[in-house]
Amino acid sequence: MIVQYRAKDINLSDANKAHIETAVEKFKKYSLDITRVMCNVMAEKAGVTVEFEIHVAHNAPIIITEHDKDLDAAIDLAVDRATKALRRLHDKVKDHKGPSLKEVVAEDA
Repeated sequence: MIVQYRAKDINLSDANKAHIETAVEKFKKYSLDITRVMCNVMAEKAGVTVEFEIHVAHNAPIIITEHDKDLDAAIDLAVDRATKALRRLHDKVKDHKGPSLKEVVAEDA
């Protein structure tokens, strides 16, 4: 999994990069084939905007955008929304394959 950062009008410290790295490590627990995670951090007049673009193989990219006054809070909110989206995608992929015909016939007998 490739993790890329892009900061516009703001400097990311090593602590902020480490915070993003630990957050992205949480995405691995869903056993999805995540190929790339792009994190865009942009400074605005009223705060900071954090955008995660998560590319999953054989699916459309998941794009999460959060705005907050504090950078760490914006990262946490974006990570929470991203984990929710990845969990839903994982459940969708996992439940897509229903029980086989043999299992249905065995239960009826």
